[in-house]
This record gives sequence, C-alpha cells and structure tokens, in this order.
Amino acid sequence: MLISAEQVARFRITALLLASACMTNANAADQSASSCDRSCLEGFVDRYLEAVVAHDPARAPLAPAAKFTENGQRLRVGDGLWNTASGRAPYKLYVADPEKGQVGFFGTIRENDVPAILALRLKIAEHKIIEIETLVARDEKEALKLEALGGPHPAFTAAVPPESRMSRDQLIKVSNMYFSGLERNDGKGVYPFSDDCNRLENGQQTTNRPSEKPQPFDAAALGCKAQFATGFFRFVTRIRDRRFVVIDEERGLALAFAFFDHAGNVPTVTLTDGRTIPIGVARPWTWEIAELFKVENALIGQIQAVIRESSYGMNSGWSDWEEGLSSEPRW
Repeated sequence: MLISAEQVARFRITALLLASACMTNANAADQSASSCDRSCLEGFVDRYLEAVVAHDPARAPLAPAAKFTENGQRLRVGDGLWNTASGRAPYKLYVADPEKGQVGFFGTIRENDVPAILALRLKIAEHKIIEIETLVARDEKEALKLEALGGPHPAFTAAVPPESRMSRDQLIKVSNMYFSGLERNDGKGVYPFSDDCNRLENGQQTTNRPSEKPQPFDAAALGCKAQFATGFFRFVTRIRDRRFVVIDEERGLALAFAFFDHAGNVPTVTLTDGRTIPIGVARPWTWEIAELFKVENALIGQIQAVIRESSYGMNSGWSDWEEGLSSEPRW
C-alpha cells in the first residue's frame, strides 16, 4: 500500500510528539528527584523511621504501590520490623543522592528494646517513598559496639573539595574494584586503598586491629591493602548482585548492596608469602551486605558495612535470577 506524503508528515509529527512527551516525562522525573535535596532526603528517612517505630504506615509519606523488602524478602509495608521496632537509637549515618532521589542510612535501633543495626535505602519520587530496602543485623553486642563509637567516622560526613570531586561513574568504578579484588582474592590485583584506610563491619573494626593474643595469622591486624595483598580472602568465591544504589558525589560516597558467597570448597588458603591457612568453614553460606565506601583522589579511605548471614545464593528482591547471580556491577 502506498503512503502519501501527507501521511508520512503526520507520522513524523506524531513520532516527534511522542518523543517529546517521553523526554518531558523523563525530565519531570529527574526534576522531581533533584527537587529533594540532602536535607529533604534525610527528612524522609526520619519520617519513615518514626512511622516504623509507631507501627503505623499511615504516618509515612508512602506511594500507594511502594515496594518493601527486609533482609532480601519482599513483604507488605507494615510487616517485619514494623511489628517489632520499639525505638531509634543514637548512631546515625546518612548518604544522600539528590540526583536520583535516593537516600541511604546506617543506624542503630531498638527492636522490642533489644539493640540492632539497620541499613536502609529509600527511593523518593514526587515526594513519596516508592522503594524501601532494609537490612537488619540482629546482634545486640554488635549494635552496642557501634553505638559506643559515638558516631560515624568524620570522613563520611565531610564534603570533598569541589575541584577534587569524582563523577558517579568514577566513584562506582573505584568502589567496585574492592568487590573485584576480594572475589577469589589472589593478592595480585589492583587495590585502590589509601594508606590510612580502615573498615568497620557491624561496629567491629576489621583492619589495623592489634591482635589480642599471638596467632599464626591475623588478617584483622593488617591494613586494607595489606589484607588484599596476602590473598587471604580467596575463600570468598563470588560477590554478586552488586547494586550501587546511592551515590553521594558531594561527599565522595558510594553505597552498594551485594552478596558474598562462600561455596565451602576452599578449606585452606595459601597466602602470597607461601603460608597455608586453614579456613574451617566447610559449608555453603552467604553474607548479605550493605557496604559504604568513602572515595577521594581515586582511593578508598573508609569502608563501613552492615552484614548478616543469609541462605546461600539468595536473591535481594530487587534483581531477577540472572542479575542476582552476576558479578557485574549495576547502578
């Protein structure tokens, strides 16, 4: 069938209008996200947690179809921690991404008056919460250790000088090198750590920590780069579902959720100096992790993580099966 020149023109106009509408919608979404600055995003965290402690979803600015997961399981809003939270606690660390309308939070809470550690991600659109991702590490001693620090390391709240700030992609690239260097760690990778790098996991410092008693090998006594250079972490067989969800360019922060799989088939590790170290874990198991990186001058200076053991190979609730098993980063 032949098409007239007038019909062709109409088709072109229609296509242009549709493309314009799509661009307008996309721009509106970006403007909606960027219209909520750091203070605004942090305010959403506070309002959300107040509603959780009150056990009342109606008190939170939730979108009607808001998606909610807790420890990798999709739940109805109002379930899980909503039933048991009894109060907020003093430790608070916020990570804001106004460009994407995302905000992260590490903090301590009370659950039926028992201390616990919470990692939280919220996504905001049109001034409503549309996504809620939580990771709850239920260990009283670890929560109290975190609170005993008095607050987050100052690096996490310090702005990077404008002339030294890295782009989103650069922050993700450097941070992902941590995961890639740790996965099947062989001591031969490129490990972008500053000399004063430290890591905190559930309130416990796991680098540069003096040994309490003499032992053949103590990874926690070493610095970030020295640990990786030993090849000790070879027993971490896969780091997957690497989702870089909140990027704070002003402060040089990248927050990722991921899973560390241990296949259970690496009973010993031979270090790069020739020593053989027994690992002692002979079963498949997985860490579910929310990990925050401070990156400046293309080097990782501080790392903080909230960790809990989960079922081997489990999914985050935010990825399909293939994405959940992939070691490729996503953002």
